Amino acid sequence: MTATSARDERIRTPAGELAAHVALPAAGSGPGIVLLHEMFGVNVYVRDSARRLAELGYVVLAPDLYWRTQPGLELNHSPAGVEAGMAALQKLDGPTAVGDAVDALGVLRSMPEVVDRRAGVLGFCLGGTLAYEVAVHGDPAVAVAYYGSGIPIALEAVEQIACPLIMHWGGADPFIARDQVDAVVAMAAGRASIRCHVYEGAGHAFDNHHAPQFHVPAASVRAWERTADFLARELPPR
Repeated sequence: MTATSARDERIRTPAGELAAHVALPAAGSGPGIVLLHEMFGVNVYVRDSARRLAELGYVVLAPDLYWRTQPGLELNHSPAGVEAGMAALQKLDGPTAVGDAVDALGVLRSMPEVVDRRAGVLGFCLGGTLAYEVAVHGDPAVAVAYYGSGIPIALEAVEQIACPLIMHWGGADPFIARDQVDAVVAMAAGRASIRCHVYEGAGHAFDNHHAPQFHVPAASVRAWERTADFLARELPPR
């Protein structure tokens, strides 16, 4: 395992100052990835995912998307945590969160550790939807979206996406109807720059290895392999 480092800091955006977790690769520099969290906030799973990306050679910035409503919210994956996360989502304004994520991408590009201002976006669940929206409204170098429930109802915006995009879906996701997933797959089939993968038998949040009730190891490993290959090809560390 490649040694990485991490720090927590506050970053300035045009909208204000918010907290973020930063992970650095062993080399100390590389291309950037904005990591967008699930409904649970920047918790142990997000920090661990930042480390995984840093091990691949990326400078990772994970902003607190709840900074306007419940700054510093960090939830576990218990039933109470799920309930609190759902409540937090109700308070989050989608377009504002997209704007914050786009601003975070700009901040990441300006960091001295980011080489040639190259940076992309990756998100899980809530963050998966936002990663897609950042690709629509921003200009990331790449985008990776894991089971973003808001994507199927925003397919008309795909024509505005200029960057390579990869998406991962659970074939048995109880929160995203299979016909919606199939519609995304059909949309992606005609576009060379978009890859879409469905993991049969996997449900929502199957990558979350800190939540046994969600984690599907085989799907998680395969999706991460595909993500790593995609990033190495489309946004290679130098």
